[in-house]
Amino acid sequence: MLKFLAAFMISLLVCTQSFGQVYTNKSFDKIDPDSLKAREYPYVLPIWGEKAAKKGFELPYSAGISLNYIWQESGLVIENLQVGFNNGPMINLDESIRFDNAVSEASGVNFRPDIWLFPFLNVYGLFVKAKTSTTIDASLWLPDAENNWSEVTSFSSKAEFDATSVGFGLTPTMGVSGIWMALDMNCLWTDVSALNEPVFTFVFAPRFGKTFNFKKPNRNIAVWVGGFRLKFSSNTEGSLNLSEVLPLEGAQEKVDQGFARVEEAWTEVQSWWNSLTPDERLDPANIARYNAATRAITAADELLTGMDGALSNAETATVQYTLDKYPASMWNLVVGSQFQLNKNWMVRAEAGFLGDRTQFIAGIQYRFGL
Repeated sequence: MLKFLAAFMISLLVCTQSFGQVYTNKSFDKIDPDSLKAREYPYVLPIWGEKAAKKGFELPYSAGISLNYIWQESGLVIENLQVGFNNGPMINLDESIRFDNAVSEASGVNFRPDIWLFPFLNVYGLFVKAKTSTTIDASLWLPDAENNWSEVTSFSSKAEFDATSVGFGLTPTMGVSGIWMALDMNCLWTDVSALNEPVFTFVFAPRFGKTFNFKKPNRNIAVWVGGFRLKFSSNTEGSLNLSEVLPLEGAQEKVDQGFARVEEAWTEVQSWWNSLTPDERLDPANIARYNAATRAITAADELLTGMDGALSNAETATVQYTLDKYPASMWNLVVGSQFQLNKNWMVRAEAGFLGDRTQFIAGIQYRFGL
């Protein structure tokens, strides 16, 4: 599970770096029509670049490479958890396990080559090397005879990983008199050995900004505000070593305490059920309450039994799991700025906040004509 969360964070990390804030701009300054007709465009890309130039559009260099440092912290919601030990039967823990906290932190270096395919469409690739740490706080809960749920035991786990991810994206843009809009979209695949399938993520990140020119030609500064929306594959399954799921020190003691609490809860629920009259046992509300408590207690007992067996040979024990997951916050706000030294070199920084996700990007870009 931790490796999945690491893969998710790496995916999020890579997708955060998107469109370098250069764009095709239409200026309404008066330009001699004859000089426009005589204007030559010396590059192959973008397609229709010469036609756009002759119509008065200012084009950035058609190719670029950028290198970016990225940091991000994000929260997740995890549901529909099923767990098995040493390839044994899967146990549904959706009612019994609660994730009190699931936070991942990641930092990495992102390499992004891009080209302007058309004057208003930028396409790019994404390559990243990253380090990520994931912290999970979870607890086992059981109901009593009054259907009041209480915590039986809890555990925390933190893991660190290295990973590499690849992806691609495209950005439709438009600019008029230095006011511009960019609608960035990208896809990413992250492959982690503990997962049966790569993690797929999709990001949509609209930005709206304004570029302010300096007196020196081609030198400017851009500022922008926008949003960041993340979507990724919701179902995940995989296998991990037991030692990667929970700290082994003190685990057996927690399992033994859990068994005692499960027996206590079972006794309380059975005593309540046996105290009901035959008519009360036919009440749908009482039946639902009894069945829910029975499911939760049985699942907890199966979980503890599996853990008890796995701890007897913890060095080789494995845990299989399936779960559904989604971001705690689908959207967050981003603000940023870019300083363009000339048409070749530019540096940028962007911060994301609000919601349950925080991120920061700093990078340098070099552009050239193709």
